[in-house]
Amino acid sequence: MKSIVARHTGVTQLPADLEPTDAELDAIEAEMPVISAEVELWDALIALLDRPASEFDARRIRRAHNRVLTARRDAANRAASTQVSGDAA
Repeated sequence: MKSIVARHTGVTQLPADLEPTDAELDAIEAEMPVISAEVELWDALIALLDRPASEFDARRIRRAHNRVLTARRDAANRAASTQVSGDAA
């Protein structure tokens, strides 16, 4: 049996270390509330793919959607508060 291997070298060289930097990890950590809220919303929506929505399901989706909006608002407020305005009068 022949082994299958790539005949061409990669177009771009991969960096020696593929680990994220501290800044990238901090950015991910700052976005985690938004990511978690979106995952919860998707879980609620995926659960309804094979059955009709009940009142409980509609409430679950509504609450999950509100959590996403709240997390996004909080993230935007944190981002706006960390920016420094140099032209303050």
